[in-house]
Order: sequence, then structure tokens, then C-alpha cells
Amino acid sequence: MSKSQILEELPRLTANDRSQLFARIAELHEADLLDGGAPTPAERQALDEALTEFERDPSPGEPWRKVFSKIRASRR
Repeated sequence: MSKSQILEELPRLTANDRSQLFARIAELHEADLLDGGAPTPAERQALDEALTEFERDPSPGEPWRKVFSKIRASRR
């Protein structure tokens, strides 16, 4: 299946199916980063902005692994 076919099919999927796809894509993306892949320039900018905001006020922040664990637990 081509990327364009996948993108065309996405709106037809249920919310649960899209959530499963999102989780799988996030897992693959995390694995790529852990295997030494670097963030894209846009991702690096988003990370820098998030870090700056967190440094101004760290109280609302949670570690990504904790957030991801909550997301996974809520899907069970």
C-alpha cells in the first residue's frame, strides 16, 4: 500500500484504529530516535520551544515516558 493510499484511507478508519496507528507510529519514531536517529529541524525547533517554556514554568510538565504510559494504560 502506498503512502497516498494510506493517507486516503485514514479518514475511513475508526477512532480506535487511528489511535492504534498513532501509537504504533510513535513507537517506531521513538525506536528510530533511540537507535541514533536525530530529530528533524522542525522537531528540534519544537523541542527547543517546549524546553524554553518548561524552563520558564516546570510545574505543568510530566516526563514523556509517564505520559506515554498513561496513554497506553487508558487504551487497555
